[in-house]
Amino acid sequence: MDVRRLELLRELAERGSITAVARATRRTVSAVSQQLKVLEREAGTPLTERAGRGIVLTGAGRALARTATDVSVAMARADALWEDFKHAPQGEVTLTTFPSAGQMLLPGLLSAIADLPGLVILCTDQDPLVVDFADLTPDFDIVLADSPGNLPSWKERGLAVVPLMQEPLDVGLPLGHRLAAKATLLPSDLVDETWIGVPHGFPFDRVLREIEVANGSPALIGQRFADNGIVEAVVAAGHGIAVLPRYTTNDHENGLITRPLSGIRATRQISALMRPDLAERPSVRRVVKELRAEAQRFQAAHEGVV
Repeated sequence: MDVRRLELLRELAERGSITAVARATRRTVSAVSQQLKVLEREAGTPLTERAGRGIVLTGAGRALARTATDVSVAMARADALWEDFKHAPQGEVTLTTFPSAGQMLLPGLLSAIADLPGLVILCTDQDPLVVDFADLTPDFDIVLADSPGNLPSWKERGLAVVPLMQEPLDVGLPLGHRLAAKATLLPSDLVDETWIGVPHGFPFDRVLREIEVANGSPALIGQRFADNGIVEAVVAAGHGIAVLPRYTTNDHENGLITRPLSGIRATRQISALMRPDLAERPSVRRVVKELRAEAQRFQAAHEGVV
């Protein structure tokens, strides 16, 4: 079987439509369809079937798509070994991130990469309302995502996942709040408080759900915002309290203070997500290495800061 046709099948498994595959691979829809039909003849069994106005992979198609991933990983590993043999990592690496991870990690990462001749990193940020940052892995070499931990869907999709850091999530209070005198807060301290929340499904929202479970009562949510800066400003103005990330919250300067939570798990994991073949590229491996080093440095510099 032709490796390039196998790669098209893999793209179809990840992107969900022939139109999306054509766009991503810079082919026409008809050219993609023709190559998939040739692959199907080579395989001797149907690889796709109609579903509404589109197509989906059959069981055989899904199995062959997984094989295509294995082939891509093996080829990328061989290329990586050869590149390591020839010269230091070089080329262009694309990275996308959610805002607060970029705030923490990109300044130091860009400084580290600037000292590596021949290696270029192109960074972008994403709207935090992206449903699943893992959906971006077909279009970027490295995707930074946050979660309560490694999500099962990441493993099911066969992604390479590199944990970078664990960030504590604290409670943000306006200055002068009745709970400001406490060094640590329990869920029971927060009963009847008005919350400034985040969109449903965000890691911070999951912490609020755990507080509700611990207290046995629903939290009163006054407003919801995706932007942490807006949340901080609204909390500082006295309109409620909020779950906020420890390392990037501008407490005191913005008229608010933060206090750690105990009695529930209040952290988020920040990870680098990659397609497994891309994770084998020397340039990507080097960027991930520098990301891990920067995450460790950043976290160490902020340990004990509340």
